[in-house]
Amino acid sequence: MIRRTVAGLAGLVLSLAAVVVAAPAAQAHNVLQSTSPAAGSTVPYVPEIVTLTFNEPVLFVGTQIMVHTADDTMVNIGPPILVDTTVSQAVTGELPAGEYTVLYRVTSADGHPIEDQFTFTAAESMTYGATTPAASPTPTTSAEVRASESAAPSVAPAPPAAEGRVSGAVLVGIVAVLVVVGAVVAWLLLRRRPTGPPTDPPSGAPPGS
Repeated sequence: MIRRTVAGLAGLVLSLAAVVVAAPAAQAHNVLQSTSPAAGSTVPYVPEIVTLTFNEPVLFVGTQIMVHTADDTMVNIGPPILVDTTVSQAVTGELPAGEYTVLYRVTSADGHPIEDQFTFTAAESMTYGATTPAASPTPTTSAEVRASESAAPSVAPAPPAAEGRVSGAVLVGIVAVLVVVGAVVAWLLLRRRPTGPPTDPPSGAPPGS
């Protein structure tokens, strides 16, 4: 009987241990605490960021938020942003008044996916991201100004090159004149030299006769 009692107590301990071990696993799934805009609320217009707050941080892998208008047009843009226990999603484009549906799927810390949806209503329309093309003409004008300024100096080096060619021609002329003058002088000197050998005085004649 003692053995049966010990075996029963051991079984009870093992059962309690299994419950204790399984409890944290069951509590590891994330729970949605609040949303912005609040679920079922009416806001003046659609905010630029839709935010979901959970009881614990979620994993980025597998997490996704989609925002749809009443006619099922998707207006979310870019990936969700995770900060601590919040998951935020940006929206863009023309956002009309009416009901919006937010569908979300997040991954809990234990890897378990959680998905659901909620709705809110915008009283007035709003537009995001429509003013960015206005700045496009500025780079074109600046590029044209820089191109016109950079083209002007390319013609400036021409005068020095012309001066170099004139100076070289003058030097060549001077050298040519010197060569001609030297040739004439050499020719005149050659003409004045005697052509025959010098005459010797006759033998036996007294010097000076």
